[in-house]
Formats: sequence, structure tokens, C-alpha cells
Amino acid sequence: MKTKILGLCLVVLLFSCKDNKTDNAMVNREIKQYTIEQFMDNEAVTGGSFSADNSSLLLSSNRSGVYNVYIVPSTGGELIAITTSDSTSVFAESYFPNDNRMLLSADGNGDEIDHLFVRDLEGNIKDITPDKGVKSSFYGWSDDDQYLYIGSNKRNPKYFDVYKMSIDDFTSEMIYQDDSGLSFSGMSSDENYFALTKSINTNDSDLFLYDVKTKEMIKINENQSKNSSQDFSKDNSKFYYTTDDGNEFSYLMSYNLETKAKKKVLEKPWDIVGSGFTSKGKYMIVYVNEDGKNAIEVLDSKSMKPIDLPDFEDKSITSVGFSDDEKWMRMYVGGSNSPSDLYTYNIETKEQHKLTNVLNDAIDVEDLVTAKVIRYKSFDGVEIPAIYYLPHQASVENKVPAMVWVHGGPGGQSRQGFSSLIQYMVNHGYAVLAVNNRGSSGYGKTFFKMDDRNHGEKDLQDCVEGKNWLASQPEINGDKIGIIGGSYGGYMTMAALTYTPEEFDVGVNLFGVTNWIRTMKSIPPYWESFRESLYLELGDPFSADSVRLKQISPLFHTDKVTKPLIVLQGAQDPRVLQVESDEIVAGVRKNGVPVEYVLFEDEGHGFIKKENQIESYSRILKFLDKHLKKENVPMDGTTESIEIEAK
Repeated sequence: MKTKILGLCLVVLLFSCKDNKTDNAMVNREIKQYTIEQFMDNEAVTGGSFSADNSSLLLSSNRSGVYNVYIVPSTGGELIAITTSDSTSVFAESYFPNDNRMLLSADGNGDEIDHLFVRDLEGNIKDITPDKGVKSSFYGWSDDDQYLYIGSNKRNPKYFDVYKMSIDDFTSEMIYQDDSGLSFSGMSSDENYFALTKSINTNDSDLFLYDVKTKEMIKINENQSKNSSQDFSKDNSKFYYTTDDGNEFSYLMSYNLETKAKKKVLEKPWDIVGSGFTSKGKYMIVYVNEDGKNAIEVLDSKSMKPIDLPDFEDKSITSVGFSDDEKWMRMYVGGSNSPSDLYTYNIETKEQHKLTNVLNDAIDVEDLVTAKVIRYKSFDGVEIPAIYYLPHQASVENKVPAMVWVHGGPGGQSRQGFSSLIQYMVNHGYAVLAVNNRGSSGYGKTFFKMDDRNHGEKDLQDCVEGKNWLASQPEINGDKIGIIGGSYGGYMTMAALTYTPEEFDVGVNLFGVTNWIRTMKSIPPYWESFRESLYLELGDPFSADSVRLKQISPLFHTDKVTKPLIVLQGAQDPRVLQVESDEIVAGVRKNGVPVEYVLFEDEGHGFIKKENQIESYSRILKFLDKHLKKENVPMDGTTESIEIEAK
């Protein structure tokens, strides 16, 4: 099977090793401040599938305000729109292997019920997974290019079966039926082996190979550990996977399908988070999560030595993909002060072409801030990594307010990536410390497990210590520090305002969990394979664990909130339901605390439409300017709500 591993794109960027003195030399010149409209006029581009003749790439861009599908010549030129949606985002999956038909995907305004579509050679678009309420995913192409593989939960909403679909008439047959909650994670090209994963908890997973001929289910790992399928060799003799068995970080292993022998292939001092072969097996691509950024190697499969890649100086390659003939490579290249642009590179001729220029021409990159990785000690001596953005205009004489930024999860990671919201806040004079509190991924399994069954406790203390670290910096006004986060980070914002009400001066909650009992009970059915893992980490809401889940749910303790709060929510969110935000706003308002509420009728778990991003980000900055930056803001109980209608 031609898998999608080569399209792996973790949002990461290279950070600069400049010290504060170099960065703050910028204070000697005027720093231009930009509007949110200027920041959101940056373009975001994803994907990059080569056409059969390598003449063009199929990609997604949000230049129209929502994501649409475009094609662009491989050597550069204008982007040509393929779809023109003005509401639901449409994403490019892949060109068909032998012609210029296109495979696309879209959900319903953030409801996460993805459908797959085909655009034929005449420009007609057809939904090839039309069942209502059914979620479908593209897994890859068959080796003979006559079929595509998809995952679908149409038979049972809880489980994803694997289907083989003809590219001629789009009829399909089920080739693997899941009745046990094992997640499909790969398949040999001869369809004889299926790689399947069973989540044990959020730290550990079992890895199996299902032998179609013998009906045998082979367990690959021997000990409890984190295991992840990566790829099969092109001759179907070996299976490659990552594991952290006996180690803090994940390393790459091979499993001989005939002899069952295992062999360590590659190990790094950080997690190997992805690996896969190009279509003919000439190259192996390896992704390493190196201190919150991607380190990418393209290895010659025979020698296992890295090939030379272009040097982009202060920027890094964040994602790569190959053409089917392995002669062309596409690359995303960016930095923490610059969104990633798309390049192509001809491996034989060494030609290099820049296909996009995503940073708004009106923005001077010198006015943006390069992230730095720092570490600080928490209350119990545990070292906490964090990513720090200090405004150019900050100095001992010009101290600035700051925000502690908390990532999503649980188990997520703040990474060294470009963020329009962070750069907008920093450009307007707010320092940002993106903390990777205990329980964050990327820093070893011991660190990852540290927040199990103590959410809202030790992880919250890590955020408080991040605030204390900020307050100790000479350029920071220690009396003006707030907290911001989305999803799990939104929960941490509310936990901070609830359980440590005097530590932070304001809170920004983007679609955060506030009632763990309800959230854990309302997990979408298609998360069934992961549900018990979450119960093990956080608690089972149908058991005595519900006592603790209620205890750590901010909704039941809103009387303790004393600091200004803004809440932002999407009405279509299937993960954190709108009622979570409705109720927390109502509860805090009873205290006479300033509360603002922004509700988007046409967004899900995260805001994807540019007009909504502009509205939400501008509202956040206005809120911070009013309640954090300005002196002596009266606590007059002012409240405000805004509801953004679907377009």
C-alpha cells in the first residue's frame, strides 16, 4: 500500500540561538505594529501531491478565507483554484496515481464527520462516501494503482473497517472488519498483513499484525510500552515500527515477517515520531521530535545514510513528500517568525523552486519574534521545558505584560511553530511563555506519565511556576501576567482562575473543558478505541472516579473566580460541547466578574475560517489591552457576549 506517511506534517519550526541582547537590539529601532487583518492575510498552505507527470502539485490553501483546493506548477507559478467553497473547508488528499483526477475531503463546518470526494477530469465533484453521519478517511493507494483504501465507520459508529475501493466505478469491498476497537495503522502492499494498534492508556499501546492467510493475530511488543506502526518494506518482507520499550524515547525497529526476528534500526536522543518509504522504496524518511521541532532525515534505504538536502539557513524543513518516480521532493520550510512556504526540489538536477510566499508582504519579518527554548524548575524540582517569545520592544526600562500559554491535550506539546495569534500578541507588546507542563509529549515517557490522575494539580502548579519564571525576568511586568489556552489548555485556564484565583490576572479560555464528567461521557463514538485510555488517565465518569472528576471540574467551583475572563467557543464542536462554555460563563458572571463570550455558529473544535480567526484574535487582544495592559481597570462586573452567525 502506498501510505500517507510521507505527507506527515507536524507544525514545527527552527528556533534561533540568538541571545536576549541580540534580540533586544531591535528596541533601538521602531517596531511596526500590525493589525489582525494583516496577520491573517498570511496564507496557510498544506499538502502537496504530485501529479502523475510531476508537472503540478495538488494542495490546500486558506487564501479565500476558508481552505480550498488548488494546483500549482511544480516549477512555480500561479495557484489555480479547483474548489471555491465559501463556508466549509475543502482539503486536497491526493492526485490519482495515473491521471489528473483528484481526491478531496471535507467535513460539515467542523463537525469532524469527514467525507471523501472525487473531482473527475471534466471538473465534476462527487461524494464517494455519501452515507449520512459516517466518517471516512483516506489510507492510501494500492500498488497497482487500481484501488484506494479507506477507513469508514458506516457499519458500526464505534469502529473503523477497512475498504478497498475501485478507482473506476468506486464500488468497494470490506477487507478488514474491526469488532474489537483495534485501530488500523498500516497494511502490506500485498494485503496479507494489517498493522493494528490497541490503546492501553494514553502512554502505552499494543501493536499487532493480522495475518490474512492464517487468521493469526501476532502481538509485536512483549512489554507494556508505546508502539506505533510506521511502514512495510516494498518487498513485503519486513514491518517497521517505533517503540519506547526499555527506553525514555521511541526508536525505530524492524520485524521480519518470515522469521519473526526483531532488529533495532535507528535510535535518536529524542522520539522518532514518523518513518516511511517512498513509493519505490529508494528512500526512507525519518521525523524526529527534537526539543519541540521537526528534525527530518531522508535516508538512502540501502546504506541508511542521509542524503544531502537544501540548506535554508535560519529556517528549517518541516515536512517532505516525494513524487511516485522518486525524482522530485516537495518541502515545507519555515521558522518560528515565518509561516512555512512550499518548495520543490529535483533530486537529480538539484533544481529548487519556491512555490508560495505565504507571509503577507506588508509584514517585515524583522518585526516578528524568533522563539527560544527555555527551561525552569517547578515546585518539586522537575524541569519544565517552555518556548519563549519576548517582544522586541521589551526592556528593563519598558517592562511588558505576559501570558502563560497552555497547549491542548492532555498529552499535547507546545512546539516551535509559527502562530499568527502568538505573533500578534507579541507584536502588540505581550510576552508569551508556551509551557510544556508535566504530561506533555516529546520529553520522554517518564515526563509524559507525570500528570496521570492529577490533572488540575501538579500540571497546574507547573503553569504557576511558569508565571513565576516570567515574573523574575527583568523585561516582564510581574504584576500583569495572564493565562491562555485551548481545549485542555482552556481547561487549565479555568483551573488556574478557579483553584489558584490570585495567581493570574486574566484568563483566556478557548473551547476549554469545564465539566470533566460530561466531557468524558460525551466522547464521540468514533473515539471508541481511545475512550478507555482516557478513562485510565483521567478517570471513569461511570465509577467512583466521578467524585474526583467533579472535584477538578471548574464548573462546580465558579464562585472562586475573581479575575476577568474571555471565553471563545464553536457551536459545532463535537469534543468540547457548547454547553461547557455556556455554563462556565453563566457561573462566573454571578460573581460580578468581567466576562466576555464569543460564540461562532459555524466552527468546531478550533476556528478555521479567517473571518472568525480575525474576530476571535482581535477580541482577545482588546480584552487583554483592557484588563491586563492598562493600569487600575475597575472590576465593575461588565459582561459582554457576541454570537457570530454561520456564513
